[in-house]
Amino acid sequence: DIRIAISLDVKEPGSSIYIVGKTYCELGGSEYYRLLGFIGKTVPKVRVSQARKTFKAMIRAIDHGLVSACHDLSEGGLAVAAAEMAFSGGYGVEIDLRKVLADNLKRDDFVLFSESNSRFLVEIPEKCERDFEAVMRGAVCAKIGKVTKTPRLCVYGLNGDVVVDAAISELLACWKSLLSEGV
Repeated sequence: DIRIAISLDVKEPGSSIYIVGKTYCELGGSEYYRLLGFIGKTVPKVRVSQARKTFKAMIRAIDHGLVSACHDLSEGGLAVAAAEMAFSGGYGVEIDLRKVLADNLKRDDFVLFSESNSRFLVEIPEKCERDFEAVMRGAVCAKIGKVTKTPRLCVYGLNGDVVVDAAISELLACWKSLLSEGV
């Protein structure tokens, strides 16, 4: 039913951004490596039992009306999903990579561009956080940021410094130029 579908565009400044699913060093065959001219050998794996828990929990959270926006973290990983959510909604997104549940990743670019399977970036209204966290119990999930009124993507790296600070309009222009090139 399209009337209850969850879109990817962020809706409200002050809402929280959560990542659902664990991030691994899985950049083999990724868009990021392709742009750098690498192939890599660690392609994303499906961890069936973890994926099942994640998908069941996400369905429950959506069915309970707790999720305002949702985007899968696949091609391009966390960085691309956050940018697409921001420029689709016209608001900004602020993310702290130190809060991402990752498997021993020590590089910002690996956390930002990993294409690990069964992960989602979701917007949760502040008033729904407690219920969302209760529904997600048993699945890997962490609050990593917020929606901002200022239309910028701001990412704090693993050492706490700003590693990305870009206007949403610039990101959208880059995204559109890549689409027109057929990349």
